[in-house]
Amino acid sequence: MSAGSGGLLLGDVFPNFEADTTIGHIRFHDFLGDSWGVLFSHPRDYTPVCTTELGRAAKLAPEFKKRNVRMIALSIDSVQDHFGWSKDINSYNCDEPTETLPFAIIADPKRDLAVKLGMLDPDEKDMDGMPVTARCVFIIGPDKKLKLSILYPATTGRNFDEILRVVDSLQLTAVHNVATPVDWKPGDRVMVPPTVPEESASKLYPCGVFTKELPSGKKYLRYTAQPK
Repeated sequence: MSAGSGGLLLGDVFPNFEADTTIGHIRFHDFLGDSWGVLFSHPRDYTPVCTTELGRAAKLAPEFKKRNVRMIALSIDSVQDHFGWSKDINSYNCDEPTETLPFAIIADPKRDLAVKLGMLDPDEKDMDGMPVTARCVFIIGPDKKLKLSILYPATTGRNFDEILRVVDSLQLTAVHNVATPVDWKPGDRVMVPPTVPEESASKLYPCGVFTKELPSGKKYLRYTAQPK
């Protein structure tokens, strides 16, 4: 089971929930259309770590848009609170303190979605003693299937540059039969999956395959140039 997915496995169709947001009422699959999606949850509005995260997400929004990704946040507070908080987030970014962010924020005041998607952090509670939402990231493909989930506790802010890097890897490997190694960035060489027989590799990867020699003698560390 993928961490924080509330019973959802990678490859499962993501729930087609309905919710009120800062751009109105949505049905999730209709909201995504033919795009990729990144849904990221937050403990609540007007909190310090969340403000820094949404600020960074706003700064990176043009990069996600270039990759055909629709971003949407979730917090347990009301839409009205989201509008007020958006002013603070824009101000944190040294931008005009408007109510508009480059992505919608879902209101989940009854924690219905947080429960449905396994987002609650049992170790962190609000002033009323209620569990707050953990920092989940769900990446959904155009086929509406869950491609990745990450779960952080409420006390640890996420790295949105890493989420963007993950999107690049997911989109590349969805089209080409390659894998991306540790710390891979776009333009770096990629890896030939173990499922590709050695005799087929030279035909499948016209840029050539480099195999690293290992003490075991096994030829499984195979690299090739990133496909265009």
